[in-house]
Amino acid sequence: MAIPETMRQIRFEGAGGPEVIRLENAPVPRPGPGQVLIEVAAAGVNRPDCIQRAGAYPPPPGASDIPGLEVSGRVVALGEGVMSLNVGDEICALLSSGGYAEYCIADEALCLPVPGPLSLLEAAGVPETYFTVYDNVFTRGRLKAGEAFLVHGGSSGIGSTAIQLAKAAGATVYATAGSPEKCAFCRSLGADEAIDYRAQDFVEEIRRVTDKRGVDVILDMVGGSYIARNISVLAVEGRLVQIAFLQSSKAEIDFRHIMVRRLTVTGSTLRPRSVALKAAIADGLRQNVWPLLEAGRVRPVIHATFPLEETRAAHELMESSAHQGKILLEVRRA
Repeated sequence: MAIPETMRQIRFEGAGGPEVIRLENAPVPRPGPGQVLIEVAAAGVNRPDCIQRAGAYPPPPGASDIPGLEVSGRVVALGEGVMSLNVGDEICALLSSGGYAEYCIADEALCLPVPGPLSLLEAAGVPETYFTVYDNVFTRGRLKAGEAFLVHGGSSGIGSTAIQLAKAAGATVYATAGSPEKCAFCRSLGADEAIDYRAQDFVEEIRRVTDKRGVDVILDMVGGSYIARNISVLAVEGRLVQIAFLQSSKAEIDFRHIMVRRLTVTGSTLRPRSVALKAAIADGLRQNVWPLLEAGRVRPVIHATFPLEETRAAHELMESSAHQGKILLEVRRA
């Protein structure tokens, strides 16, 4: 495939709001050993991108400062030693950075085939949320069939993925969201109960719907005041998994509850991990989640798609929290 010398990409001109987003021309990167060059069809927009733009979430050492943690597209060049992919393969990939561009580099081990029912565009909405949910809900949270699961922010990309995967695993699923419309969206994805946190106290509601037993696993992206409240509604041997902080990362909690009910409080970040650790998650996805995607039992829910040159509008939508599901950037070429 003919590969141009230059491409369009998005860069943040300093730290700040969406006004620092710039579209620029830059050299097309070249893949190193164990890497591939992807002609990007679409890139996912995630809240960590906005946090990076604000100056609070820098890329790992050695990674590109171009934003973008997930893409879909076609392989157009192979680095030394790549054996499992071929030029022309349609894939989606998890990245450390670099996805907001016409071309990007991905590690071979973090590339996955586009599931059959999905378009190439839709596949861009899979990697970041599915890697995150699978690792945190099922590996760290150890959710299994018959257990009760609560996810906060159920209408987000992470939330919509967590609802579907937890339901497919045989769990009873509860979600919180910020409006009646978002709650209806959560129920449409399989949530057994959806709690409007603006009108209801999720602690009281969880105690009511579980007959005071509580839930076995909570996936939380809020933090702050939610931390102690989450602990209060965990069942005996329950697990709280923290993956982000829309509020503060600090909280005052009473550890007696953790001791008496034998609770586990854990959490993780994905981006800074080694390729080997992320590859282990990819292997789990191939084995346990890709069959669900292939069968159409779970899917990425795409709320809106913007052309690359309208990245500012995409970030504004993300920060408004008005979306239900994923936001994508589509790379359109002349």
